[in-house]
Amino acid sequence: MLARLSIRDIVLIERLDIEFSKGLAVLTGETGAGKSILLDAFALALGGRGDASLVRHGAEQGQVTAVFDVPKNHPATAILAENGLEDTGEMILRRVQMADGRTRAFINDQAISVQTLKAVGAALVEIHGQHDERALVDAATHRRLLDAFAGLEKDVAALERLWEARRTANAALDEHRAGMERAAREADYLRHASDELKALAPKDGEETQLAERRTVMMQGEKIAADLREAQDAVCGNHSPIASLSAAVRRLERRAANSPALVEPAVKAIDAAINALEEADQHLSAALTAADFDPLELERIEERLFSLRAASRKYSTPVDGLAALAAKYAADVALIDAGAEQLKKLEAVAHEADERYRAAAAKLSAARGKAADKLNRAVNAELAPLKLDRAKFMTQVESDEKVPGPQGFDRVEFWVQTNPGTRPGPLMKVASGGELSRFLLALKVVLSDRGSAPTLVFDEIDTGVGGAVADAIGARLARLASQVQVMAVTHAPQVAARADQHFLISKDALDKGKRVATRVNALAADHRREEIARMLAGAEITAEARAAAERLLRAATA
Repeated sequence: MLARLSIRDIVLIERLDIEFSKGLAVLTGETGAGKSILLDAFALALGGRGDASLVRHGAEQGQVTAVFDVPKNHPATAILAENGLEDTGEMILRRVQMADGRTRAFINDQAISVQTLKAVGAALVEIHGQHDERALVDAATHRRLLDAFAGLEKDVAALERLWEARRTANAALDEHRAGMERAAREADYLRHASDELKALAPKDGEETQLAERRTVMMQGEKIAADLREAQDAVCGNHSPIASLSAAVRRLERRAANSPALVEPAVKAIDAAINALEEADQHLSAALTAADFDPLELERIEERLFSLRAASRKYSTPVDGLAALAAKYAADVALIDAGAEQLKKLEAVAHEADERYRAAAAKLSAARGKAADKLNRAVNAELAPLKLDRAKFMTQVESDEKVPGPQGFDRVEFWVQTNPGTRPGPLMKVASGGELSRFLLALKVVLSDRGSAPTLVFDEIDTGVGGAVADAIGARLARLASQVQVMAVTHAPQVAARADQHFLISKDALDKGKRVATRVNALAADHRREEIARMLAGAEITAEARAAAERLLRAATA
């Protein structure tokens, strides 16, 4: 519910803070006192259209803050979660209107888009007046309200899941059928290409491996002669190893006589011999690696030629041939086995469609029964509202050829304002005053379901007599036992039933040079005086005060 509304520098309002509680709150005051300004400011905080003209003259910006106490699992909290906003239990909606026309929106002091603010605001508050029945304009809303009245939300959610399963099954069927049609058109080409690629058997990365091996083999052929020449020099007929070994033996025989002279030379020559033998090992290994079978090189070149020819033919990189081969094989398999798979998918899609249609038909029947019950409940409220000759009816039109996630029903509220007249859509047939009373009857019937937690009624009692105003007040009070209700009213019968009464007035400032709108919460004596003013007009008489007292006592009886 709305807990607090704070307004700064909006039109005639300089600074205003109003605390709200549960139940029915009424706002009264003389025409032109600023009631419309207050509602415009509230609508701005809920995501309504901004306008530079809303900023008080001389101010750079205006600001409206609405603080709500929101229960857990309320739909508004889901909107916060979807936008990455934290749910603290208290929801603070703030809108800043700049004098240059720009606006900024915040929830819990985090900047958000106006669209997000509007979505949250719509989940928290409904504002209704003679010309603002937004909850009744869209026929999709009528269906939702009927479902809420009948408690069919879980059935609708289940039907939405069946619709999604049906959509998925049909999408799979359509995709398979399209694949079969495409494959059938290219059957001969696909079979030839699949057979050719299957015989070629390309592998991922094969071209790179073959090219590298071919390069190594061709380079090895060029350096093999140099390797053999080097090996001959190291360990062949002209190798110095034999001469060096003989020299070492001779020196070792002399080592006993002159070890200091001989041993260093022997060690050095031994190291040279070892290095030459190691070089021989490396040269042998290199020659082994460089050696190749000319037939292998020929096979590699032929394989590379075949792969690259296929790549050009199918306009696909060599590394993509394996995937292309798998695709062609799958297409051929689709042709060969597609008929059987098609039957399976058709069966799945048919079953999903049957389950959906059965659930939709059951839901449609439930809506038909609920519509009759809703009609009786709303019509029972019309007589006290002086609409006893009118008739409310819920039209449920079913068309199985136009299914949707919520079924194939189109729900719309119709009325017949007088016997013998043609019934029609509520928004087109009912006049402004009638529309307001139809709305109130609907809201009373739907008070515990399908309603925002805060309802605002803007002068829905305009143009009605005392008895009707009293009936409106009684229904607003009943409605306020379920949800928070705010009403801008000129009817004393409505004001007398309020749990909170706010008086809106204009005060002169700066010796009459400017005015400002004020809102005061009225205590018991002041309430009686304001209701007496609403009864008597400018001059409040003792009779008016007595009548106001009687209204207040009757409202609490």
